[in-house]
Amino acid sequence: MITIIPAIDIIEGQCVRLTQGDYKTKIVYNSNPLEIAKQFENNGFTRLHLVDLDGAKGDRILNLQVLESIANKTSLQIDFGGGIKRITDLENAFNAGATYATIGSLATKQKELIKEWISSFQSEKFIIGIDTLNEKIKIKGWLEESNTSVKELMDYYKKVDVKKFMLTDISKDGKLEGMNLSYYRKIKTMFPESEIIASGGVSSIHDIDALNAMGIDGVVVGKAFYENRIDIKELQKYL
Repeated sequence: MITIIPAIDIIEGQCVRLTQGDYKTKIVYNSNPLEIAKQFENNGFTRLHLVDLDGAKGDRILNLQVLESIANKTSLQIDFGGGIKRITDLENAFNAGATYATIGSLATKQKELIKEWISSFQSEKFIIGIDTLNEKIKIKGWLEESNTSVKELMDYYKKVDVKKFMLTDISKDGKLEGMNLSYYRKIKTMFPESEIIASGGVSSIHDIDALNAMGIDGVVVGKAFYENRIDIKELQKYL
């Protein structure tokens, strides 16, 4: 059964959503992320995808207090990303209550460094975030293209016992137009033993049903919740 993972993106302590990662498209949905997290918990969700967008653009985590507050005041398992640039950031995230660390650009650019981090902590505490456009990995806030293929990157981390991968199709992200289902099917076929979390473009319950049918392990849902495209009652079969 697929795990539904609500998303909260943070800019200046507020809950926001972007379209295709463009900060100019920012919409503020709530000034109190803890309130949103509690709503998710009260509706039966057990996981949360929390992203520090200020940290992602900067050189360190900048909204650590939001993570700490949600971790202390809910029982949600939080995967946290954005601003984890050095091992002290990683330690701060785990100490603040993150269950998992989602590592994106750095996992592509500095594989040996992340391999060291994985050996210092537990491999199950890491999620490798892979953001693609036309199946090419994009890094540095989706501004640069990497020469590494998705398969190469996943093969590398599979060898160091990482099992969780979050794959975002940038072309669909935040557009509420539906997901690139064929892409996720292809990845799951190539890596059947890995935990594949799909992200970007959920527009209705039908996307989630289709992902579940093909054996995808998790799905991140953001704007579809905030724009009321999905009624949480529809999701009870997955909770």
